[in-house]
Amino acid sequence: MYLIRGIGNIETFHKKFPNQFMSGTIGNFDGLHLGHQAILQQVKDKAQESSSASLVFFTEPHASEYFAAKDLKSSPPPRICPWREKVKLLKNFGIDFAFFLQFNKSLKTMTPQTFLDEVLAQLKLKHLIIGDDFRFGAQRAGDFELLKNWGKSNGSEVIANETVLLDGSRVSSTRIREALLKSDFQLAKKLLGRPYTFSGKVVYGQQLGRTIGVPTANLWIPKQRLPIAGVYAVKCLLGEKLLNGIANMGTRPTVDGSKPVLEIHLFNFNESIYGRRLTVEFTNKLRDEKKFDNIDFLKEQILLDISQAKLILE
Repeated sequence: MYLIRGIGNIETFHKKFPNQFMSGTIGNFDGLHLGHQAILQQVKDKAQESSSASLVFFTEPHASEYFAAKDLKSSPPPRICPWREKVKLLKNFGIDFAFFLQFNKSLKTMTPQTFLDEVLAQLKLKHLIIGDDFRFGAQRAGDFELLKNWGKSNGSEVIANETVLLDGSRVSSTRIREALLKSDFQLAKKLLGRPYTFSGKVVYGQQLGRTIGVPTANLWIPKQRLPIAGVYAVKCLLGEKLLNGIANMGTRPTVDGSKPVLEIHLFNFNESIYGRRLTVEFTNKLRDEKKFDNIDFLKEQILLDISQAKLILE
């Protein structure tokens, strides 16, 4: 999959792929759930029918994250997966091209017509599959009808995507976030079409776990908030190796921590894995994070967590 990194790289794209026709879609695609997969399959089917390539537009950060950063009174919704994971999922789904648009002041204030002229018109779009409630441009002034009319004038067929329902309700990123916040991993799995996981690189931490006999792997986490908090039983993938363990996502109040940290203790494992990527599947929430009076009480609780997680996982 080829990644077009912003409007400024359209010319470079044209040089590498001259006369490339596209069938595409636009969206955040957070989580790449069953609804997203249905849209992407529509895109791929149209691309195959018209001998074009599949294309996905997405923004980073999400618009809600951008506006929340400007408003101290609001907080953005948690992110199901960081953008690196999103790109990986798109690639694995067989998408040919992804167009990364940075959501900044320039994009925020861009009129719908400018977006049509400077972005969509610069790509040879045979088809554009989009939700009929899609809004774009400054003040969200652009809508589906504007896109349809633009498409008629530019030889692009604008098509409404199909809604995917599960148990009578629409599959959406919002519904998945709500399920994860409630630790309903079975529902999240049904909506995603796969277990909810987080993948990150193992980085150096305070190494406090080693001092109490419970070594942990600290994972790099994005600045966006994840939809998990507390202590969990987890299944992990390290290369080809499957491992069970417990995870703590929080600020570690017992040791006066302040920044969110994701720590994993792997059962029956004591290798150095700094710099390697670990994929974590959250299966059951054991408890909320809490502040203990001292390290000994914390260690006692961690040993209870490990026993409970082993009963669940093994």
